[in-house]
Amino acid sequence: MLNILKTLPSLIYKWIEPNLTSFNADRQLYVWFAALIIGGAVSIMAIIFREAISLVQWTWLFERSENVVTAAKNTSWVIILIAPIIGGAIVGWIITNYLPLRRTGGIPDVMEARAIDGRDIDMKSALVSTGATAISLGAGASAGREGPMVYLAAAFATWFSRFLKVPHGSQNTLLASGAAAAVSASFNAPIAGVLFAHEIVLGHYSRRSFVPIVIAAVNGTIFSRLWFGNIAAFEIPEYQITSYWEFPAFAVLGLVCALVSVIFQFALVGTDYIARNINISLFWRPVAGGLLIGIIAVFFPEVLGVGYEATDMALKNQLGLELLLALLVAKTAATAITVASRFGGGVVAPALYLGAMAGGAYGLIASNLLPELASSQGLYAILGMGAVAAAVLGAPFSTTMIVFELTGGYTLSIALLLAVSIATGINQAIHGHSLFEWQLEIRGLFFRDGPHKYVMRSNKVKDFMTVLEQGKEPVYIEKQEDEAPVFLQEADSLEVALRIFDDSGLSDLPVVDTQRDNLIIGNATQIKALSHFNKALVAASEEEHHG
Repeated sequence: MLNILKTLPSLIYKWIEPNLTSFNADRQLYVWFAALIIGGAVSIMAIIFREAISLVQWTWLFERSENVVTAAKNTSWVIILIAPIIGGAIVGWIITNYLPLRRTGGIPDVMEARAIDGRDIDMKSALVSTGATAISLGAGASAGREGPMVYLAAAFATWFSRFLKVPHGSQNTLLASGAAAAVSASFNAPIAGVLFAHEIVLGHYSRRSFVPIVIAAVNGTIFSRLWFGNIAAFEIPEYQITSYWEFPAFAVLGLVCALVSVIFQFALVGTDYIARNINISLFWRPVAGGLLIGIIAVFFPEVLGVGYEATDMALKNQLGLELLLALLVAKTAATAITVASRFGGGVVAPALYLGAMAGGAYGLIASNLLPELASSQGLYAILGMGAVAAAVLGAPFSTTMIVFELTGGYTLSIALLLAVSIATGINQAIHGHSLFEWQLEIRGLFFRDGPHKYVMRSNKVKDFMTVLEQGKEPVYIEKQEDEAPVFLQEADSLEVALRIFDDSGLSDLPVVDTQRDNLIIGNATQIKALSHFNKALVAASEEEHHG
């Protein structure tokens, strides 16, 4: 027994020593410290961002709070019409002269940065983008502030992790930590921020990433609560489900919300497509959009800005059926115009808004048909808010938690989960995308086909080709009689390269520059292409399971 006690410390050390070695090799304490700093910094940025929006808003509404609807109703219709136009002119000047992408940034850019290893989100451009967004939302553009804040947070996290020379494998973790802090600070919802970072940014759950993400989210929430107070975004009465016989009605609500989400997404992408095909300069695009938004807002001031006051009114049973239905159309149109005309802003808040309107309208109809069984209109508005947002964003877990934390209530969990799951499932069946996935596919990035497809499409020939030595006599590909030349280009994807290797039956192909008369600049082999594919696929798998 004595011998066992003597050897016990040695056995314990041998057990934990490999784990501690791995922990120290990845510099996890360093990463945790970096996440703490990122969380606090992002929260301060979120506070400044919200205050900047309120200052711009004050210049024409003389109101800095979320009570935009009340202030607009006491403002001349001429000012309501002109304010978005002036804001559009300023935004048009900014994106024309200071944003290389000619648009503001958002959540899809963060997803792209996470997926394309090594792609930076430029901090300077992110700051300019956030400034343009503050002007957009302050001037009445119909969009949300959460997506742009996630973009700025990701830019800061990327810059800070590179500045600290954080291990390469942990940089995506800190990118997600920044996103978590942004969502937590914006919504006062730390649990939702943690889930959002895993569900949307990382695309998987990672035990190793969990700790720094939580640290960033908690620290981001603390600073936000110190400034804005420890209250939920919406203060609503206590709602209770009247009867378990209502659950079929909750299921039908999920169907209704799915249709609302699909229409909203098609409106966003369709309006953007139309705008791209209209011959108008980049400067005048947000000016024209501001005019259209102003016209809508003259009749429906509820569409202005982030829309939290109107959403709150729906949750408190303060809107009639006709207005709820009208706002569904008006807000969809105003948000689609906002995005298509290059104003800054995200879609999280509009999705929550549309869900509240759809749920509220559905609740009024249900209570008129079955007054003894139907619960309050506000209860249905809460469920609709979560269901539409989950379907649009493709994030059922984090969206459900956002609704819980925004409203401060968990008693409706079963009904909310049912509505969210049905809306998400039907959206996938009809549409096949979340909005972010659709926006990325327009850019040529395909996430939903699985990691192997993404690896094949995101990796290029230039990543595995052998470049010809400098100084050699230039050689050009010449077309053979009755036969097209077989070659690769630097920008060809790995998928294209493997297909050309297979179709040609060749295992070694020249890489040419078609802009310089088919000058041969290197060569690529099938073996190197397959080896590169395997390494990239293994790296993607290691990140997902090890994080």
